[in-house]
Amino acid sequence: MPTDGDQVLLVLSTMPDQAGARKLARLLTESRLAACVNVLSPCQSVYRWRGAVEESTEIPMLIKTTAGRYAELESVVRANHPYELPEIIAVPLARGLSGYLEWVAGETA
Repeated sequence: MPTDGDQVLLVLSTMPDQAGARKLARLLTESRLAACVNVLSPCQSVYRWRGAVEESTEIPMLIKTTAGRYAELESVVRANHPYELPEIIAVPLARGLSGYLEWVAGETA
């Protein structure tokens, strides 16, 4: 029977460049904090920062993990991220292909 720690999460983050995103993706995957990380094409981000509207090119990352691995994953992302306040957002998955969700749980165990 699955536990709360097995709940699969989709974690969203961004990095300022492809090299940094790929390096972080490998670190998370090799350390079993993520089963898979999709490093996407660059996007334009528009956001408020310290009272001003800013724009920058960023690399989105889709990180698949479990609730039981989230705290350590967040810590590793923060420690390896150049931003003062990186985007790290975890979304619990309500549904998914059962075999895939089991694979994520197994690869991050």
